[in-house]
Amino acid sequence: MPDYIPGSDTEFLAWVTNFASYASAHFAELGIVAADMAPINDGLLGFNAGMQENVTAQQTAQSVRQAKDDSRDVLESAVRQLVRQLQASGDVDDAERAALGITVPDRVQTSGAGDMTTRPIGMVDTSQRLRHEIRFVDEATPTSRAKPQGVMGCEIWVKVSAHGEPPPADPNELSFLAMDTASPYIAEFDGANGGKTAHYMLRWVKTGGDKGPWSETISATITA
Repeated sequence: MPDYIPGSDTEFLAWVTNFASYASAHFAELGIVAADMAPINDGLLGFNAGMQENVTAQQTAQSVRQAKDDSRDVLESAVRQLVRQLQASGDVDDAERAALGITVPDRVQTSGAGDMTTRPIGMVDTSQRLRHEIRFVDEATPTSRAKPQGVMGCEIWVKVSAHGEPPPADPNELSFLAMDTASPYIAEFDGANGGKTAHYMLRWVKTGGDKGPWSETISATITA
């Protein structure tokens, strides 16, 4: 049986205001006295005041957030203007750019994907629930985390399938997951995928956009 008291605060305030008004005007008919209504009238005053305070607080929070966003826009604009000046300056070298955390120009002559023969080797840590930590290294330098020269990151593709199903044979069966510039990459899954298997294929992507050959398929259970 549905509750006669509304769920939302706004509807409840309207309902209880009407309740108090009617009851106060019909003491005799309802067989009650003013003392019976005192707790309700006091509570109504307190709740109404609380509602007003809540509205004011929300308006204040919205104003504060807008002020914060506006101040960020001003700061970001100033930073970008100075960075453009620094990037155009002959006094700033790449080490200084890296120290500042700004873009370091790619000075490596990139070539076509046909010259990129190495592939990523992927490893998946499944120790955490509904989460995979995907680490990758180059097959030519498996003991180093460094990417091959001219590579900006690793493209990660995935297919989630029921436990026991065979891994995909063709990269076209997979969906793009991420382009990660530094190992590891963290993949998060929802509860519906718990117990299923995620199949990954990886490939290097050069600064100019050229892509290398696919890795071997890496399959890992999504811990429920």
